Amino acid sequence: MSESTTKIEIKNLYKIFGADPVGMLEKVKAGMGKDELNDEHNHVLGLEDINMKIPEKGIQVVMGLSGSGKSTLIRHINRLIEPTSGEILVDGENVMAMSEESLREFRRNRASMVFQKFALLPHRTVLENTIYGLEIQGIKEKEAEKRAAQWIDRVGLSGYENNYPAQLSGGMQQRVGLARALATDADILLMDEAFSALDPLIRTDMQNILLDLQQELHKTIVFITHDLEEALRIGDQIAILRDGKVIQQGTPERIVLKPKDDYIADFTKDINRGRVIKLKTIMSAPNDRPGPELPGDMMVEDAAQLVTESPSSQARVMDADGQVVGCVTISDLIRAMARPDIESRLEEL
Repeated sequence: MSESTTKIEIKNLYKIFGADPVGMLEKVKAGMGKDELNDEHNHVLGLEDINMKIPEKGIQVVMGLSGSGKSTLIRHINRLIEPTSGEILVDGENVMAMSEESLREFRRNRASMVFQKFALLPHRTVLENTIYGLEIQGIKEKEAEKRAAQWIDRVGLSGYENNYPAQLSGGMQQRVGLARALATDADILLMDEAFSALDPLIRTDMQNILLDLQQELHKTIVFITHDLEEALRIGDQIAILRDGKVIQQGTPERIVLKPKDDYIADFTKDINRGRVIKLKTIMSAPNDRPGPELPGDMMVEDAAQLVTESPSSQARVMDADGQVVGCVTISDLIRAMARPDIESRLEEL
């Protein structure tokens, strides 16, 4: 992945829940684990020494099973939860050192949140719910209504402006939550298990909406999920948590092809690699043979059908500037999906 500006930096972040979290901090730093801390001292270790750099204008997924600390982590970014120790820097500014007034401004204008349970106000219509954040920002009514209507249309809910949440399906309610978050025009979008309560087909639809909007808006998105398929599909970068610790961070390809330990390997063993591996990872040197011209960031599975339909049974791989940088054959694609030993190519990317 190319160099990019860090939008959010998390440094040495700890969170301990209990009567004396500061007193327990040194025990944790000395090596006391989550179970021991709970059994002997009745304290819960939520996060342990989290260090993460989140690039701007990308989707950072944080995933893990229930109790891994992922929702606790995202709530530190807008300081809904106070840390026991550590820093969170946004554009170089320490959120933990913000005054009450600065923190209020940060939440109103710089970081919006989308919740798992939608968090819509039941007595407000779709339009009124979408306007809510703009009202808090002090936007005048006419302008707020105009902005809200635009976002309602963008998430596919035109015609439902005057409906109440109880009159909407779960997927429609989550679209309202997304429209409300986007209407504030915040640089950062925090999404805490935002699609987890939805049925699989509706969930896929919401993922598509998010990815389509992100291609245009280029927000910095922190997306929490317990679903690896979802993480791999939408994430530019993934961090996997276990018992409050980051076990592995990296691109979807790196997570799948080079799992750090048996825990990650077990997570990824049944993943369809064709949906994760990019053409540029498996391509060979370019040649003069014809074939469809495909972007290097295209997934192997998406390319397979196009290549099988090509008389030459190969594709020419293009970079972001439209230059031919390599080629892939149908044999290359089959080997990639059959779990090849291509990990060494990752070091070149």
